Amino acid sequence: MARRDEIIAFADELLEIGSFRDYGPMGMQVIGAEEVTKVVCGVSSSLELFAQAAAAGAQLVLVHHGLLWENEPRTIDARMKGRLRALFAADITLAAYHLALDAHPEIGNNVLLARELGIDVEGPFAEIGVGGSFAEPPTISELVSRAQHAVDREPLVFAAGPERIRRAAVVTGGAARHLSEAAAEGYDVLVTGEAAEPTMMTARELGIHFVGAGHYATERLGVQALAARIAERFGIDWEFVELDNPV
Repeated sequence: MARRDEIIAFADELLEIGSFRDYGPMGMQVIGAEEVTKVVCGVSSSLELFAQAAAAGAQLVLVHHGLLWENEPRTIDARMKGRLRALFAADITLAAYHLALDAHPEIGNNVLLARELGIDVEGPFAEIGVGGSFAEPPTISELVSRAQHAVDREPLVFAAGPERIRRAAVVTGGAARHLSEAAAEGYDVLVTGEAAEPTMMTARELGIHFVGAGHYATERLGVQALAARIAERFGIDWEFVELDNPV
């Protein structure tokens, strides 16, 4: 058993949340029980996630995508009412870590996915992403195979770059807007979650590969690594709830 506030303080400090200007509050978003014996984590807030967390006996839910966003209405609609009711009924605390979890150099979504792909990370890209190189440059087919194995889905690919990929940039989630930036910085491929409408032609015209491996799928690693780090630090149980999303 561990104290809720100690866990939240540990996660906030680990991820250095004060260093990021995000689209919504990071850290605790909904307060629940003071004592925690089990953590459930998932990629995105939803009624289904909260119901499964309650059934699992969790007192704390960690997510990458929280409930509160600056671009959403500030009224409690039917969707928000149902989610809050589920959290209140089970006395569950909700904590969300978005950009800070993407960017963390050890347990962040980007560095973890890059390692899965065999990229030797050399530094940051686009503030929250990472860039690096391959000891043995793969073809685009070989890289896509690695990505498919890592995220368990077939990526969307615009193969428009060189035959061998020497340098790669990774920004999980919705980061197709960084494709031109990746090309300008000399990367041969951008690996992210999803494409935008202009992405295909941008890739062709700039001679860079694009791999869209799924917004949800590319952002599963970080929240699990965070939950595992918390569980190890405080001696409590954790589990990941898989609610697959094709986007």
